[in-house]
Amino acid sequence: METTAACPRILIIYTGGTIGMIEDPETGTLRPFDFSHLIDNVPKIKMLNYNIEHIQFDPPIDSSNINPSHWQQIASEIGKRYNDFDGFVVLHGTDTMAYTASALSFMLENLHKPVIITGSQLPIGEVRTDGEENLITALQIAAAIDPVNGEPMVQEVAILFENYLWRGNRSTKMSADNFNAFKSNNFPSLAKIGLSIHYHPDALWRVREKRRLKVHKGLSTDIIIIYVYPGMTETALRQQLDTPGVKGIILKTYGAGNAPTANWFNEAIKEAVDKGIVIMNVTQCVNGSVHQKRYYTGSLLDEAGVISGHDITTEAALTKMMFLFGTGLTPRQVARCLSHSLCGEMSL
Repeated sequence: METTAACPRILIIYTGGTIGMIEDPETGTLRPFDFSHLIDNVPKIKMLNYNIEHIQFDPPIDSSNINPSHWQQIASEIGKRYNDFDGFVVLHGTDTMAYTASALSFMLENLHKPVIITGSQLPIGEVRTDGEENLITALQIAAAIDPVNGEPMVQEVAILFENYLWRGNRSTKMSADNFNAFKSNNFPSLAKIGLSIHYHPDALWRVREKRRLKVHKGLSTDIIIIYVYPGMTETALRQQLDTPGVKGIILKTYGAGNAPTANWFNEAIKEAVDKGIVIMNVTQCVNGSVHQKRYYTGSLLDEAGVISGHDITTEAALTKMMFLFGTGLTPRQVARCLSHSLCGEMSL
């Protein structure tokens, strides 16, 4: 691995989360620390010899409170400073990190530089913290270049956590306790972190044609998620389908995209589609893909006009639909775009 220059320029965007906490010596409680003192809290950063600047959300946001306005803020900052830095590191709470990574992957069209999102399970001020290691590794990845062509090694939004670098729109938080908290169940890691950082070139995203970065700020929140479950009633289903103003629905089904075959279920789904609501079928399983035509139970959804989500994650499906409707597309156009991979978010 090599770096982008003698002194790579990296921008850290601190949104909040456990990684930015430090223990108050007087009260013993955890509080966000001022990132102007980052070097004091993580002195090893000096060894990297990078030109590092930072932006800090004021106040820092607990990731449970993250919403599309915060994604717009992050994307805007990257867009404004895109030509001034070689890479970007976003420090973020873990609970909604996969949602943020997915959203940014769609919002930052033609991205050609690394946007590495990381955080920690323990505060950076703790003795056993994983935060220090995650931050330093994220900075190294944000500065890494391909020794063959001199371009950034990573040219996409990615999540770095402990031993792995994952594609952001393929990732899901899998553990509330383990340091390796994230996983991409249907796509290989972009890199494995051990004694060195070993990249997997075949997994790294590359755009066919290098174009100017385009930041999309429009996001529609008129999207809901409906979980299929044993005992679901017609009343419960129709109440959700009839949510006022809803434009799109992520339908979380069983296995390979299967759902009840009761007439009332499929009639309700078809009525919603006929009204112009876009429905995408996403499996509840953490591994595997939707195959709507494999089983009779799934084929009924296909006949009703439900779109297969293939192996997309729930986080990516939700933010992709938010993004597409936010661009002003019609339901028919959104449905068409959902069937295609925009930035490596699903396998077809």
